Amino acid sequence: MQPANQSARRPRTAADLTKPAAELDLQRYFPYRLARLAEQVSLAVAEVYAARFALSRQEWRILAVLGARPELPTKAIGRLTTLDKMHVSRAMQTLEERGIVRRSRGPDDGRERIVTLTSAGRALYRKIVPYALEREAALLAALSPEEIAVMDGVIDKLAAAATAATS
Repeated sequence: MQPANQSARRPRTAADLTKPAAELDLQRYFPYRLARLAEQVSLAVAEVYAARFALSRQEWRILAVLGARPELPTKAIGRLTTLDKMHVSRAMQTLEERGIVRRSRGPDDGRERIVTLTSAGRALYRKIVPYALEREAALLAALSPEEIAVMDGVIDKLAAAATAATS
């Protein structure tokens, strides 16, 4: 019998994934491993915007999606950031109180809220982006350019498969 840590290092094969299993080894379970990695990466990047700029993860995501666009309806922000309605609402309130975003009524529907970055919000976005990109580069430095290309393809395939599975 192999030690537990040694079996975790052995690459799994397609046959491994089709064998009936009596137990689920959480440390090898793909969704769990992916969630852990996502959390580790998110925490590593959070150091950039949390300590230096006093932003929560939710606030940073909203700032990041707005930084790439002139304006967005609030409901699109949730979809683009994968934040639920409550997190968007709380983060939006904080960002508005800090003068980072401005909300206005939609031109076609008065119930819709359109969000834009203020000039202070744009300046903050421009300050953070170089740090965020530097942190991304530091994380990706562990991979070769070929591995990064493969990873990008794998992420796209898995995202498509997950979308198809939930449709």
